[in-house]
Amino acid sequence: MLNHRQVEAFRAVMLTGGVTTAAQLMNITQPAVSRLVRDLQESLKLSLFERRGTRLVPTAEALSLYREVEQSYVGLDRITRAATDLRGRRAGTLRVGCYPALATTFLPRFVARFLATRPRLDIAVHGVSSRVVLDWVASGQCDIGFASDALDFPSVQAEMMQEAAAVAIVPPGHRLAGRPYLQPKDFRDERFISLGPFTLLRHRIDFAFAAARVQRQIQVETNLTEIACGLVAAGAGVSIVDPLMAEEFRSRGVAILPFRPRTCIEFAALHSAQRALSGVALEFIDQFRRELTQVFGQQTPVARRSRVAHARPTGS
Repeated sequence: MLNHRQVEAFRAVMLTGGVTTAAQLMNITQPAVSRLVRDLQESLKLSLFERRGTRLVPTAEALSLYREVEQSYVGLDRITRAATDLRGRRAGTLRVGCYPALATTFLPRFVARFLATRPRLDIAVHGVSSRVVLDWVASGQCDIGFASDALDFPSVQAEMMQEAAAVAIVPPGHRLAGRPYLQPKDFRDERFISLGPFTLLRHRIDFAFAAARVQRQIQVETNLTEIACGLVAAGAGVSIVDPLMAEEFRSRGVAILPFRPRTCIEFAALHSAQRALSGVALEFIDQFRRELTQVFGQQTPVARRSRVAHARPTGS
């Protein structure tokens, strides 16, 4: 009866061209290789080799059989490589959802670095609102999500990643561009470009201005910080935005200044509480956190996880 060891001996002889080197490759004796090949020929009822002097010459049947054997071995090799890559977290698939301000700034560069050592890993990146990120993680459409602020939702775990301070942005030649920092009172009589009413950052900015009893001239609203930065660069007004997006526009026509009082921006990594994360997903989150800490130059807060029953709306 045909067995794997016989096929292995046949393949070794075909690869090396002789019984002696085949025996060395298999780490067995020459008689053992000869016996395995002979048994294979008897099982298949085929003549696979002809002896010419001290050499074994494969027959036409042996060459045809070898092609079939190699296809099987290539398949096994691919399975082995895939398993090795998965163990080393260098392969697999990863679906990531992210709110736009992060998806168009830090995330693409991070993904490029992450893929550099994982050539067999496939990543899908979706830039959508935080609310959609939450829904996609909850429904299993994304393995990982990044949302602005911690979002509470059944079956989703939220891990706080990093806290940063919102910044003021003005055109480079603006009268406020030379200040060491800006306060709410500095925005009086300025055309203010505001984020949309359903973003958490908008509410925090509104609170800062209300506490200072400063009324802004809100002439433009947008739900994307990228649009706000573009409008400031075009001279349409001033704004307060996410620092990551502001940095993207530093060389494109905006001056960046600290804003006082400190207005925090937080975001969280989301994943399903019902399904375990893969090793590569866990590594993605851990490396993401470390690199983001370096960008902000401060210690990431201790990770907090939450899973409760009600979601708060957000549009960023």
